[in-house]
Amino acid sequence: MKIISYNVNGIRAAINKGFIDWLKSANPDVVCIQETKAQKEQLDLDVFADAGYTYNYWFSAQKKGYSGVAILSKIEPKHIEYGTGIESMDFEGRNIRADFPASAANGVEVSVMSLYLPSGTNDARLNHKLEYMDMFQDYINTLKKDIPNLVICGDYNICHEEIDIHNPKMKGVSGFLPEEREWIGKFIDNGFTDSFRYLNKDVQEFSWWSYRANSRANNKGWRLDYAMVANPLQENIKRAVILSEAVHSDHCPILLELDK
Repeated sequence: MKIISYNVNGIRAAINKGFIDWLKSANPDVVCIQETKAQKEQLDLDVFADAGYTYNYWFSAQKKGYSGVAILSKIEPKHIEYGTGIESMDFEGRNIRADFPASAANGVEVSVMSLYLPSGTNDARLNHKLEYMDMFQDYINTLKKDIPNLVICGDYNICHEEIDIHNPKMKGVSGFLPEEREWIGKFIDNGFTDSFRYLNKDVQEFSWWSYRANSRANNKGWRLDYAMVANPLQENIKRAVILSEAVHSDHCPILLELDK
């Protein structure tokens, strides 16, 4: 199973920048999208079907033009879960999960979630982010009991280690705060593998760059996007890379391949 996760910073804008042609070329089985910034009825779904993604599912924020996640798939899932059932998390459209049968992934049942964690752009949003993180951890702890083979792809809006950020001195900035880094470390320790770091222990690559100060050209970036693989699937991790050549967004996509 080949999975791509991509914060597109607006799916309609990304399409106008050549996203569909790029998607055809990349040819993943499953695509997790974050920050769609669109309601389903605002999209021409035929463009995804024509690209081979007959199965596409959208979970939008109540506020138009904001947040939103989606999963596109060439494989028919056996179940789609929209949101988490926690109202304070779901009204911003930040979680969608597709459960795939064993026949879709070399005999192993796999559930793939597209996640968009909030950013902490000010004190109120930071408090919301920290509350969200705690509730999300509790939700996943319960979910794993029934769905052990879980892959959580998306924009976590956190750099875990100093190697994941171009300037490790930015300890007072949301996304690299000590409490955020501690949370993602505990999240990993609680039963997940950071697939990119698992296969690329000493590689410094980024998945997000500010639009300011020519950051991308100077590679002053942050690694905010992760494909977290539940530990029962760790031995199935075949490949995990950051696709920095894709330029439809301020983020770039990440890729995970699972094998039997």
